[in-house]
Amino acid sequence: MSTRRLVLAAAMVAALAGCGAEPPAPTPVADGIRCAAGSLTGQGSSAQANAVNIWIRNYQAACPEAAIEYASVGSGAGLRAFLAGTGDFAGTDTPLPASDQPKADARCDGGPAIHLPMVVGPIVLAYNVAGVTGLRLSPATIAKIFAGAAATWDDPAIAADNPDVVLPSTRIRTVHRSDGSGTTNSFTAFLASTAGAGWRFGTGTTWRAPGGEARDGNGGVAAAVRRTEGAIGYLEWSYAQVNNLETAVVRNGAGQFVEVGNQAAGTAVGTATVTGTGGDQRLAVDYATTAAGAYPLVLVTYEVVCAKGTRAAAIELLRGFLAYTSSAAGQQAVARLGYAPLPDQIRTRVAATIDTLA
Repeated sequence: MSTRRLVLAAAMVAALAGCGAEPPAPTPVADGIRCAAGSLTGQGSSAQANAVNIWIRNYQAACPEAAIEYASVGSGAGLRAFLAGTGDFAGTDTPLPASDQPKADARCDGGPAIHLPMVVGPIVLAYNVAGVTGLRLSPATIAKIFAGAAATWDDPAIAADNPDVVLPSTRIRTVHRSDGSGTTNSFTAFLASTAGAGWRFGTGTTWRAPGGEARDGNGGVAAAVRRTEGAIGYLEWSYAQVNNLETAVVRNGAGQFVEVGNQAAGTAVGTATVTGTGGDQRLAVDYATTAAGAYPLVLVTYEVVCAKGTRAAAIELLRGFLAYTSSAAGQQAVARLGYAPLPDQIRTRVAATIDTLA
């Protein structure tokens, strides 16, 4: 059926329903988009901001009666706004802390608040070392570098990972996040899971290892690496692509050195397990995965929404917008930006949950 006929059919259904009826369901249009009118507000993770902005642009181009805003204020600020009731959804790199889950459930009229994995952002090790391309790094070597135990690029551990590369004696200059960051949380979780005794600084959103240069946001880390000879920093892949930075090939749990890519990151996320219950889709990523071809250093970001209790004026638009972001078309729309599409077994489960939001 053509788009025009679908729109006319929806209008006839609404007219026949009469006054006081429930609002009509979003109308299907091209590219998996179901249009709904109204306004929607979200805040949160900067790691997913590039993806969300593309989704908003595409959705509003197809649905001119929809007004959607997303503020890239960081995961913590986004969750606080959601808890305060000033956002319809929050984007976050890390799930709600257990202490905040009851507050989020209470904020939802009928609750609970749930997590929907939506954006897979591979984390890369971007570097700036003259004459060096295709750098390979094992987890133990990465830990040594960021713990400050490797001083120069010709360190024996780096040389062992790169037997066919002539490495300079350039001083290593590490760059890490200065702000609380889900990217830091995922990167340190990767090191804690894979580097063994080489990583003694735990996990979390705050960087704890000594030394290095601290920069705000993925963009700040990318800028510091780009302008500093000998620099290496961890950041979300799309920022490395925009800044045309070299990225390291990382060894996975199977002993393979794997280059970052959509399929390789998707393979790693496909081995994640669901730890949430009911409609909550929180995932536990296996950073030590032995899946063949998996790029193990990945960041999964979520949309936090109310399973029940979204304000009546926004619920149809929330369902319509998130149905698009979780569709095959929506996921492919952001793949070219450096995001990996959700594996189908996760994506279809998320899409089914979105249909139940109320």
